[in-house]
Amino acid sequence: MKKKTYNIVTFGCQMNERDSETLAGFLEDLGFTYEEEKLDAQVVVLNTCSVRENADKRFFGVLGQLKHSHEENPGKLVILCGCMMQQQHIIDAVKQKYPWVDLVFGTHNIADFPKLFDNVYKNHERIIDIKDATKEIAENLPAKRMYDFKAYVSIMQGCNNFCTYCIVPYTRGREMSRKPEDILRECSCLAENGCKEIMLLGQNVNSYAGGMTFAELLREIDKIEGLERIRFMTSHPKDLSDDLIDCFRTCRHLCHCFHLPVQSGSDAVLKKMNRHYDRAHYLERVEKLREACPDIALTTDIIVGFPGETEEDFEDTIDLVKRVRYDSAFTFIYSVREGTPAAKWEDQVPEEIKHERFNRLIDVIHDIQAEKMSELQDQILPVLIEGPSKTDDKMLTGRTESLKTVDLPGDPALIGRIVPVKIVKAQTFSLYGELV
Repeated sequence: MKKKTYNIVTFGCQMNERDSETLAGFLEDLGFTYEEEKLDAQVVVLNTCSVRENADKRFFGVLGQLKHSHEENPGKLVILCGCMMQQQHIIDAVKQKYPWVDLVFGTHNIADFPKLFDNVYKNHERIIDIKDATKEIAENLPAKRMYDFKAYVSIMQGCNNFCTYCIVPYTRGREMSRKPEDILRECSCLAENGCKEIMLLGQNVNSYAGGMTFAELLREIDKIEGLERIRFMTSHPKDLSDDLIDCFRTCRHLCHCFHLPVQSGSDAVLKKMNRHYDRAHYLERVEKLREACPDIALTTDIIVGFPGETEEDFEDTIDLVKRVRYDSAFTFIYSVREGTPAAKWEDQVPEEIKHERFNRLIDVIHDIQAEKMSELQDQILPVLIEGPSKTDDKMLTGRTESLKTVDLPGDPALIGRIVPVKIVKAQTFSLYGELV
């Protein structure tokens, strides 16, 4: 009898990673075990992302790799889910070019996965089942967590902001918040089982509306015994309240690290993006954050080459980056997302200009990042040891409170513990340390 194995390939954000943990939980409950090599697994799930063009290309590349092994292995199942599957033109492409795919479902019916899978697995049906929206978030779903010592906890899903470049409101739907008691129960259970760090997830956590504000929810989670680190993402600047900022002053376990996407430093571009704030408001929020928490590490997202962006607009972004001095930034060249307003605009920036601006921005960000990292030289920092180093399997790797990567020699028994580490070498993208 063929061994029941599965592999899940996850594209995109932490929300997708959390969904993949649920899918893995379902499959484990059905008697499947994880197989590291997707071509050898009996069941392969591709959990897709629609935010960037690069994720689209990688998805179709991986899907193409699976065709041969699917044909050669009777009984092998290929399953597609996630945000890309909520777009009709993607479904049409799958039907036309990949008729051998066995199951397709979207972001709103993940709770139906066992039933859908059973029909495909036992009855050899081909199923495409996409729901437009759900009225509530399913609770008490299984999960096979990636780590015992840190975990993602979704507090809400969907987005109401409709930024003109973003497909997420169309693929994830409108905002829905989980009940605080369900979130607190999940966090408490994780802590009781040895979890040290949680990351609260939402497309815009500042909009949490589960019967209390996000700041109030943070204060309740901060009381849970056993938790040592609390993080969250992502935040929208227009909804960043003084009360939430005050949490960085008052919450014992809230990490002094904040991801606050700016997208552009130009008021004209921000208006076209439908971001509902200007650079003055953003800079005022940053100033308040640093007043409340002087050592806070700030990170951001920036889009280069948005339709209509002029050289002056781009220089405004460079200026804002220099003013804020981010610890790091996720930078993206604007890519057209079919179904968004910006995709239809005629004032698209030429590719060569987008790439030239992108390179200039990267240079500025990396210079600031290198300076920020050098300030940590010889400091002793608490580091959560996460596992073997990706660059040297004889070393361990971990994260500081500000999410900086630290490699260090040490016993694998330290994995999952927060330990004091002296930084002995600071580089632009990583730190090297020694146990104290």
